[in-house]
Amino acid sequence: MENMSFSIFPNDNFLDLRLYQYGWEQCAPLHSFGPFVRNHYLFHYILSGQGVLHSDDGDGVTHHYYLGPGRGFLICPGQVNTYSADEKTPWKYTWVEFDGLRAAEYLEAAGLGVNQPLYEPRDLRLGAAVGERLLYIADHANASPLHLVGQLCLFLDQLISSSSTRREIRGGQLRDFYIQEAVCYIKQNYPYPITVEEIANACKLNRSYFSKLFKEIIGSTPQEFLINLRLSEAAEQMKTTSASIGDIAVRCGYPNQLHFSQAFKKRYGLPPREWRKSNQTVKAAHMKKSEHALRDTGKD
Repeated sequence: MENMSFSIFPNDNFLDLRLYQYGWEQCAPLHSFGPFVRNHYLFHYILSGQGVLHSDDGDGVTHHYYLGPGRGFLICPGQVNTYSADEKTPWKYTWVEFDGLRAAEYLEAAGLGVNQPLYEPRDLRLGAAVGERLLYIADHANASPLHLVGQLCLFLDQLISSSSTRREIRGGQLRDFYIQEAVCYIKQNYPYPITVEEIANACKLNRSYFSKLFKEIIGSTPQEFLINLRLSEAAEQMKTTSASIGDIAVRCGYPNQLHFSQAFKKRYGLPPREWRKSNQTVKAAHMKKSEHALRDTGKD
């Protein structure tokens, strides 16, 4: 009998919302993750059992939350956290990892964030529907990317409407348009030595106003966003391909491998080579072994 399902989203051509991975798991007693820092938003919905979340708030203070069925918890990018299953009644949960230009806005509308990681539905039936939506996503990993992103939108809509901490979404379509343009420009040009000035010019905005607007909507400065994107893309390539770390660094905007290693270790806590050993997928590792075998064969 299976006790886990896990899938990685195969497409990155979505800006407003992007899926990264999703699944469900029946955890073993005292099964634990962390301490860990995520690159994207990660939401868990508890289907059964119990567990505990240890999560740092915006001031770095650690809080402890004991959770059971029908509740959920959010982990934000850059937030230190650990979560563990109960010894006697370990939890079963379903999860989704996502990000995107509108992700922070939608989560804010649900009343969730670094200082409020707990999801509590105002009605148990509405909360159960959130869990069912996540299970649907986990069980349809082979559906088209558009279908899965549509399901992510429905999940967020249900999360907002059912949350006991729901808030109103702020307006600002024109401001969102400018930031969409900026994010598009960064995603298309992150391998190159682009500057904040160039990004602002691409949006036809004053540099200081653009930087202020970007930080207000995205939650990080343009430079921080660019660095995080480069490192996130590098991590993804190290995880899923057999390319050399030097080649990946250059592809992701780091022609100097030493600078890349320093930035990567600062972000992920490990040098690139060590991180890759712990995170590379089986398929990528097999490809790497095959390449070595072919080279060895050619020497004979």
